[in-house]
Amino acid sequence: METGLVIAFDSTQQALRAEMLLEFAEVEIDLFPTPKEITAGCALSIEFPRDSLDIVKEIIIRESVEIRGIYSKSAVGYDYIRL
Repeated sequence: METGLVIAFDSTQQALRAEMLLEFAEVEIDLFPTPKEITAGCALSIEFPRDSLDIVKEIIIRESVEIRGIYSKSAVGYDYIRL
């Protein structure tokens, strides 16, 4: 997967729940260690393609998934994206 967007979480439970929901919705995802540039309470993050942002946001809101935020990789680190 080319560099996409990253969801960070405050709990492993929410990360695994999001993984299950996104896979069920057939969103291409990659579960990986949270980048050190993102401060989060969970060591797991999910990367997904930019063109899946709308469906990812819809699932997060509809299913009340608790996230730290969605981030975009930039030249200087990660930039927060508002939901």
